[in-house]
Formats: sequence, C-alpha cells, structure tokens
Amino acid sequence: MSARARILGWVLLVVLLALAGTLLATRTVLHNQLDQRLDTEISHESAKLRAYLASPDSRQPDVDALLHRYLERNLPEQHETFFSIVGGAAARRSAVEPPARLDTDRALVADLARATTPGYGTVETAVGSVRYGVLPVSVEGDPRRGALVVAEFVDHAAGQIDDVLGVMAAMSGAALVLAGLVGWLVAGRILAPVREVRLAAEQIGESDLTRRIDVRGSDDVAALGRTFNTMLDRLERAFADQREFIDDAGHELRTPITIVRGHLELMGDDPDDLAVTRRLVQDELGRVQRMVDDLLVLAKSGRPDFVHPGAVDLADLTVETLAKARPLAERVWRLDGVAETTVRADGQRLVQALLQLVANAVRHTTAEQEIAVGSAVTATSVRLWVRDTGEGVPPDSRTRIFERFKRGSNADGDDGAGLGLPIVAAIAAAHGGSVRLDSVPGRGATFTIEFPLTRVSTVEALR
Repeated sequence: MSARARILGWVLLVVLLALAGTLLATRTVLHNQLDQRLDTEISHESAKLRAYLASPDSRQPDVDALLHRYLERNLPEQHETFFSIVGGAAARRSAVEPPARLDTDRALVADLARATTPGYGTVETAVGSVRYGVLPVSVEGDPRRGALVVAEFVDHAAGQIDDVLGVMAAMSGAALVLAGLVGWLVAGRILAPVREVRLAAEQIGESDLTRRIDVRGSDDVAALGRTFNTMLDRLERAFADQREFIDDAGHELRTPITIVRGHLELMGDDPDDLAVTRRLVQDELGRVQRMVDDLLVLAKSGRPDFVHPGAVDLADLTVETLAKARPLAERVWRLDGVAETTVRADGQRLVQALLQLVANAVRHTTAEQEIAVGSAVTATSVRLWVRDTGEGVPPDSRTRIFERFKRGSNADGDDGAGLGLPIVAAIAAAHGGSVRLDSVPGRGATFTIEFPLTRVSTVEALR
C-alpha cells in the first residue's frame, strides 16, 4: 500500500470515528431530551387536571362524568393519549385513535386502578415503550374511585429523532466521501516532493548525480526537497573529487612503480649495477611511502577526530617550530614575531602544517635566502605564517598548488607529489580557518594560516 493510501486511510478512519461519535452523542442527547419532554408533558397534564378540579366545571354528579367532561375539553398531543378508569375498569378515552390501545389491557388497567396517589411508569406494547402517568380522582358522594391515565408513546415520538439522525448520517456519509476525495488530492500534492525524492534516489547512480528535485513552496516538505538537493550537490562534488583523486593518485603511484619495475627488469649481475639499482629502488619506495603517508593524512582530514583541540601556547609553538626547521637546510632563519597567548587548537597538527610550509620554502630558496616563522593574534583570529625571500609563486599557480597532486609551474622533479600544501589547507580547515598566500615573483612568498581565536581559561592553560 502506498504512503498516500495509508495516510488517506488513517485520515478517513479518524473522520469516520469522529462522525460516528458525533452521531452517537447526538442520539443520546436527543433521547435524554425526549425523556425529559415526555415527563414534562405528564407533569403538565397533572397540573392541568388539578386546575380543572379547582374550577366550577368540576362540579359533576359522579367521577365518570367529571373525567368525561375533562376528556372532552383536553385533546392529546401527537404521540399521546388519555383514558379514564372508573370503578376498576376502563371507562372513556380521548377521541384521537392512539398507536396502541392501553385501555384494553385488563391487567394494566387493574393495576392502575389500585393507585391512590399519582404514579409514573413504563410499559412495553406492540408499538414500543410507553411512558404513563396515573392520576387518581374522586367525587364526593360517589363511592367509586376514578383515575386519569396519560400515556406518551416513546418510540413514536423518537421517530423524529431517527429522521434527524438519518439526515445527519446521510450528510456525514457525503462529508466522508468528500473528505476522501479532497484528502486524496491534498495527500498527492503534499507527498509529491517526497515521491520526487524517492524517484531521484532510485535514478541516482555513480555516473549520474545531476538530477535535482523541483522545489516549490516554503513548508517542511519543500525544506526536505531543498535539503535533499543540497545533499546531492555535496555528493556530486564528493564523487567528482574522488574520481579526480583516484586518477591523480593512480598516476602518481604508477610512475615510481614503473621506474622500479623497469630497473629491476634491466638489472644485471654487475655489483656496481646492483648498488645503483638498489639505491634507486629505495629512493622510489621512500617516495611512495611519503606519498602514502600524505594520502592517509588527507583521508583522515574529513573525520571529526582529525584534530584534538587543547591548550596551545603560541609562543612555545612558534619557537619550537623554528628550532625543528633549522636542521632541514642551511638558510637564514628568522623569527618574525611571537604571540604571547594561549589558545584552543591542536598544537601537533599546527606544527605539522608549519613544517610543511617550511619544507616548501626550503625547496624554493637558496642558502643565502631567508625563511621566517611567526605568529600573532587579533581580536578574533590567530595567524601563523612562514615567510621566505625565494623565487615566489607564479600568478598562474597560486590556486592550483592547494589542489591535490598539483604543483606550481616553477616546480622541479624534487618537489614531491603535490600533497604538502593540500595537507596544510586541510589542517587549517579543520580549525575552521584557511590558508592565504601573498607572493611577488622573485621576491618570495608568505603562507599564512588563519583561524578563529578561542582563548582558554587560566586554569585550563596550567594543566
């Protein structure tokens, strides 16, 4: 069963239960009102009889004449009948033919004739329940006892209620059908974006991530469609980056493997040849190892645990980084500036990024040129940089050098696999920041890592 049918089914079930509850409550209320009205009618006839007995017309020679005179003057309403009892037997009845004759029921009449005070009751007849009231009457000088019986036919009076409930049931059925039709159309429109999401998900493949959902409106379903489209955008970019990464990684790894295989195939028995081949193989395998290590770092950069923030003293970090960098090459090493503060960051990752920038600066400088490391903070950010006075970065390479396996146009064969600066960018992004390059060709370059400033408390800094 489709979601549309299930939703409509539940809606109709709720509407049906509501309508059924309404009809049942209405029937109960109307029947209670009917019972009250019938009791009121009997009480009203009792009051009318007492008023008649207090009037001059009640001066009759006997009880039979008195009740006969009363029946002549008072006509019963619809679903109502009167009759009199004199001397223990039914005497006279109202002129209107009742739905059922109670005065012919000898047992009932005999029971009512024994009443000495007004009484009420219910009796079952062929036409349903009848509520009655018996009102004893006597006349001075007449030894016979008399009574007026007022009978209300409950089921006949309830016929109007049944008619009303029938009309309500018919209208409820029509409303249920109308609700079903409207609900089917509305559910279809509401679930249309969901259906488009399902169809898009079914048609999405690794080779086609271009399908998008046509989003209209501003409700929750439209928000779902926009969220799904955003997810598809991220997936499309991720798959494109993955394909490019696989192609580049395959190309970069294929070259040293081909070199190693070729030299091993051509290797002879000469000891000098063996030594040369061994050094070349070790060098190429070392390059592959460095590449694999860098790839692992980049693969972890998208994970939440890539960085482990803690209290980092920027002054110590800057000085220690410069100390670790000095043995890399003979250069003019400088300390540009030191930020005397403690921030929340991953110190090991930041040192790793700075050393990558230092290694990059070493490759593009000579012994007499300068490499400097520095740190600073502003009101909102932390800045760490590596500056050199080397050849700089050509304008056409300032964007591509941060892409994986891409190198600048001035790179030589010893510039690595092109993963160092992407690692730096990944570390900066993991801290919520970025890497900025300022360079003038022939006058050096400055790579600056900048990320939001998060200070730590004094107690946390002392731990």
